[in-house]
Amino acid sequence: MLSGGRQNSGLLSGYQVSVDELKQVFDKFDSNKDGKISPDEYMAILKALGRSYFIPKEVEKIFEVADLNGDGFIDFKEFLEMQQKGGGVRASELQSAFRAFDIDGDGKITVDEVFELMKRLGEKHSWKDCRKMVRAVDTNGDRVIDMDEFLNMMTRTMKMY
Repeated sequence: MLSGGRQNSGLLSGYQVSVDELKQVFDKFDSNKDGKISPDEYMAILKALGRSYFIPKEVEKIFEVADLNGDGFIDFKEFLEMQQKGGGVRASELQSAFRAFDIDGDGKITVDEVFELMKRLGEKHSWKDCRKMVRAVDTNGDRVIDMDEFLNMMTRTMKMY
């Protein structure tokens, strides 16, 4: 059971990420800020998130579907289209994101784990900043983020559709 009473059917039905949030995600992938995501940029983010099982062949398949104009890149319009075709945020995607942060796999995200992932993603946040991030999400006061807290954080800014 997901928090908020939603059953884990694989899709958090009824929730759509805002365009602003998708733009932030797109900008993370677009590391050289040229307005488009290359296959190399896509793979770099996946590797930073610990998803090294995404081999070039699989990224190639993703680009075959997402690169609507066939130029070898995913622009923001194509990125939006790809996200809208998904129809919402899948619970499995959020669980994968949680596992990317939960480096030691103990079911809790610590300040050290947030700091490490931010560093891998090229973000320049201090350990103190990461501690503030954890505190902002930690609703039960145990100084770590569990799956329920993570899901609440990830879905609270999503709008109903």
